[in-house]
Amino acid sequence: MTKLTQRDQSVLEAVITDYIETGEPVGSRTISKRGVMNVSPATIRNVMADLEEMGLLLQPHTSAGRVPTVKGLRLYLDSIMQSRQLARGEKERIRDILQNRPQDIRELLQRTSRMLSQYCRQAGVVLWPRFTVMRFKHIEFIRLGSNHVMVVLISKAGFVHQTHIEWPEEITQAELDKFSRYINELLQNVPISSVKERILEEMRGEKALFDTLFSRALEMAKRAIQNTIEDSDIYIEGQSNLLDNPEFADVERMRRLLHAFEDKSRIIRLLDVTMKASSGIQIILGTENDLNELQEMSLISSPYGAGETPLGILGVIGPLRMDYSRIIPVVEFTAKFLSQVIGVSDEE
Repeated sequence: MTKLTQRDQSVLEAVITDYIETGEPVGSRTISKRGVMNVSPATIRNVMADLEEMGLLLQPHTSAGRVPTVKGLRLYLDSIMQSRQLARGEKERIRDILQNRPQDIRELLQRTSRMLSQYCRQAGVVLWPRFTVMRFKHIEFIRLGSNHVMVVLISKAGFVHQTHIEWPEEITQAELDKFSRYINELLQNVPISSVKERILEEMRGEKALFDTLFSRALEMAKRAIQNTIEDSDIYIEGQSNLLDNPEFADVERMRRLLHAFEDKSRIIRLLDVTMKASSGIQIILGTENDLNELQEMSLISSPYGAGETPLGILGVIGPLRMDYSRIIPVVEFTAKFLSQVIGVSDEE
């Protein structure tokens, strides 16, 4: 960590605060006029030059003021910035949007993404959970034809996954209903990541060897679980908000930005990294990620889940000069409240 004097910190904070507000390079006279420091513009200018030597500030043009570097922003976020608390009214507005849990939880996650984008005036993202991190609640086998079956798998948290399987022999809906009853009794509340192992264990047991119906039910459940997708989906709302930032007025920058959001798999990988890294707020600044198209952007994210189990991650993507002190508490509160909403159904 770069060691800074109190004066160094005050100047760095003043530059970053002004840059976040205006998007323009900040000069010593601007800081002096704001009256945040009782020193001359010349003294401020010298401090800014020192901060530039440390790699914390950058002078884009010879006659221009300074802007923070990624290193400068990181130091500011880690040791200088004070996140503000959300007012009671702000919390209530977020609760009002999210607390009415719809029957289809996908609608809730999409609503969360939209709320983040509107509230933070950037792009809101919510990563759909990987199904295997959840607990089993219910499975339903539905006959589509003589040899085709639709399988509906529901987790305790209310997430639904559908898949289709081909069955080598003709089967009736009555038989499928029996299959469902067998499997639901066997797998109730088992972690979905352990379901396949549990099925294989039962297939080796005496009941499966001597009960043909039970054996067939296990085989169908095993095929359905093998088809359970590991890939996550992602909801992104408010990409157009980013184009309102002056940083993306340049056509080439705009093109790179739009291209990044077209390839959702890259953003999913970025969110996966942050989910594995920590249980709390994570901030990735520009070049700290390995996605070329997002190296002029920042990500503020936090995991959400049911109880102690993280299911997915949500956050805000915006320019490097996002209003971090305002957005961080919004992301943090939203993740905690969404976890409460999902957790209620997980306990039912």
